[in-house]
Formats: sequence, C-alpha cells, structure tokens
Amino acid sequence: MRVDVLALQRFYGSRRGDVAKRMIARRVEALWPASGGRDMLGLGYAIPYLAPYQATARRVVALMPAAQGVERWPAEGRGLAALGDEERLPFMDSVFDRVLMVHALEEAEAPAVLLREIWRVMAPEGRLLIIAANRAGLWARADATPFGHGRPYSRHQLAGLLSSCLFEPMASARALYAPPLDWPLVSALADGAERAGELLAPAFGGLVLMEAVKRLYADVGGAKRKVLFAPARAQPQADRRDRAGLSRQSAI
Repeated sequence: MRVDVLALQRFYGSRRGDVAKRMIARRVEALWPASGGRDMLGLGYAIPYLAPYQATARRVVALMPAAQGVERWPAEGRGLAALGDEERLPFMDSVFDRVLMVHALEEAEAPAVLLREIWRVMAPEGRLLIIAANRAGLWARADATPFGHGRPYSRHQLAGLLSSCLFEPMASARALYAPPLDWPLVSALADGAERAGELLAPAFGGLVLMEAVKRLYADVGGAKRKVLFAPARAQPQADRRDRAGLSRQSAI
C-alpha cells in the first residue's frame, strides 16, 4: 500500500522532510543541471524536485500513482500534475528525455512492469534517475518517514533490476546521512553530516540514487538484438526532435 499524498505533504513540511529535500535536490541538480528543450517526467512524488526545470524544459509533467493520490502542482497557473495507473502510463511511446522517480519504486506492486512502462515512454537514449531507500541505511527503518515503507534497495539490487528491464546503469551515489530525527539540531547539522558520511561511511547513506540509460538493444548470446516488446509508434514530422545535441551528463 502506498503512502498517501497527504502524508507525503506533511513529511516535506517537517524538519526531516526539509533535510531530505535539500540533500536530494543537491544531488539531482548536480547530475541534471539543466533540461533545456527536453521533455521531463516526474513519477511518484517528484514535485519537490521538479521546480528548477520548469523554466528551461520543453515540458514538465508530474504523474502520481492512483493509490497514492494527487495534489495540484504548481499552486498557480496551468496544472502539470496528473493521476494515473503506474502500470499503464497515459503517454505515447518515446516521449520523455528525462524521467525522475521518487517515492515510486519501493512501493510498486510490480517493479519490473513499472520500469518497462517507463522504458516504453522514454525517448531513445533517454535518462532515468531513481531515488530509493537504501537497504543499509537508517531511513529505510524509519516508519515515520515515506522512505520507511515498501522495499528498500541496495545498489547491486537496483542495478540488477534496471539491467533486467533493458536499462543500462550509468552512475550511482548515496545520500542523506543525517539520522531520520525531527530535531532542530539534526536539521542544523545536516550539511556537515552529509560531508562526513560521504567520507567515513559511504555505504550507509539513507538513499541510493542511480542513473540509467534506455537501451534499444539487448545482448543475447554475445550478439545484440533489437528490443521488440515495446516498439515506438511513428510520430508526426512536426513532433520529431533532433536528439544529436544531447550530451552526456557528469556522473553523480
């Protein structure tokens, strides 16, 4: 059962949520500093991290699972958030250049089905960034936070799942080393805890982040064969975009 959208709102309105948002946003923006002219999808509860891309991206959409619930986003202007079935995403094939998943994979009933749906709606060479609770971290054990629900992942498990769903893992990192306590002192010392954790205990960050690229070919017996289970539909000429200018982003 997914964490309700109201619980997610309360979490991000708390000191713990503010710490998590700052640490996660720092990682996301370092990896994806700009999305000029690209189409971007946030899946799960990604809206705390999508705002920096609204001004530069060609299109930004937030899709929230039906079992979670949806909130209006942004608060003013045209709504960019929708409610939908995570196993039947309401988008055409090969639409999004970037997909950000937060509070999504851990509670998915069928993670592989969800990832293959994401594969379907992603453009060739599109990039997926998953942020999930780290199995070895303290936040996966904190029931009072959204990261304490569902199945946490180790880096190895997440890479294996992505590879089995025709994504190629490219970079990974861990984040959120501050303890999951709603104390003013923890919030004040969060930046220092992040730096110390990265140096002294890198495996025990609260979250694991992994970026992966959509593969169009699968290795079968040493030979590459084109993937056929989710073919892209033909697009109108006016909607075809030149993707040659997509540059490789720096690793996390």
